[in-house]
Amino acid sequence: MSHIRPEDEVASICQELIRIDTSNYGDGSGPGERAAAEYTAGLISDVGLDVEIFESEPGRANVVTRLAGEDPSASALVVHGHLDVVPALREQWSVDPFGGEVTDGLIWGRGAVDMKDMDAMILSVMRDFARTGRKPKRDLVFAFFADEEAGGTHGARYAVEKRPELFDGATEAISEVGGFSATIGGRRTYLLQTAEKGLSWLRLVAHGRAGHGSQINTDNAVTRLAGAVSRIGEYRWPVELTPTTRQFLDGVTELTGVEFDPDDPDKLLKELGTVARFVGATLQNTTNPTQLRGGYKHNVIPESAEALVDCRTLPGQEEQVLEIVRELAGSGVEVSYVHNDVSLEVPFAGNLVDSMIDALHSEDPGAKVLPYTLSGGTDNKSLSRLGITGYGFAPLLLPDDLDFTGMFHGVDERVPVDSLKFGARVLNTLLTNY
Repeated sequence: MSHIRPEDEVASICQELIRIDTSNYGDGSGPGERAAAEYTAGLISDVGLDVEIFESEPGRANVVTRLAGEDPSASALVVHGHLDVVPALREQWSVDPFGGEVTDGLIWGRGAVDMKDMDAMILSVMRDFARTGRKPKRDLVFAFFADEEAGGTHGARYAVEKRPELFDGATEAISEVGGFSATIGGRRTYLLQTAEKGLSWLRLVAHGRAGHGSQINTDNAVTRLAGAVSRIGEYRWPVELTPTTRQFLDGVTELTGVEFDPDDPDKLLKELGTVARFVGATLQNTTNPTQLRGGYKHNVIPESAEALVDCRTLPGQEEQVLEIVRELAGSGVEVSYVHNDVSLEVPFAGNLVDSMIDALHSEDPGAKVLPYTLSGGTDNKSLSRLGITGYGFAPLLLPDDLDFTGMFHGVDERVPVDSLKFGARVLNTLLTNY
């Protein structure tokens, strides 16, 4: 029987994962991750590895296994993904979002890029190690978490707080969102994620005097809240470049000859095509109001009203941003956290970074590799609480006509089968050599 390589089964694993609905609505009402966790654990145990499923709550399942390395004194590497996905409305899609269909050489479905593609890469490479009896140089901790799409409370955060022993000896980690290709200045360039913004989901509560809607009321909670939301939503945060973003922009200038102008960021951003969507949001802090709630009847002025604001902060700026938000909110408006998590920024240097670059070059010699900052967040935030340095590296060689960044949480999410096979080969090379 011929040997099954990672690239031979990565696509089918991805399809099967997509077919298991793990929609995360953020309120506990979804199907949970248990079915996907059992499928994942089955693929692991099938090749003779010990695996553990543990739940933070019924149905909110996480999967972890460890592959022993040749050198027990070497620090372990965590290779992790998440099993949950954001919801998808069938009527908005041209295909069944949980069908996992292959059309025109692409796998379609919710999670195709975020991030059941990477889950499949990890599983296919892990299974190859086990089937062939190969040993990595260091211990590899493979983890598949629940709840990443709602901040990781039931997933990575739970694992770090309740089961830290699973990560004993680990100092570094890789996961989403990096290692994908883009063409910049006519040259294929891979974006390796070395930083991510902080996450502050804020609640504003305005207080006032309740009363009849027909009366004069100069202490109206809804009016007070509306003013606060307007000031926060329209505030122009200044352009500020972190070391990672500065290094990225310098690399783009080298490739395109276009200098970055903080007074006209679009001049350089338009050189990036759809990647500008990711990068543009990392040039400054952002505060976007997302929800409003207040009152219970048309002719009753309520005593309070509330709004939710999605705030993303540049590394090291969380306290400063919160102070400005409080000032913008004004008196009579309380500002509190619904959920918050740290920003991350790590060097674009070191043995792991060198190994990731070498692994990409093994499949695509001569390609450029640049660091970048992610405007969203990953489970690397939770792992950082254990002192684990995380990178975004889900390698994909992508066609130029695919709006890859638009696939994240987007309608008709899809990923090329050939890109998955490329990623499996690159990940296999990395985990073999590092």
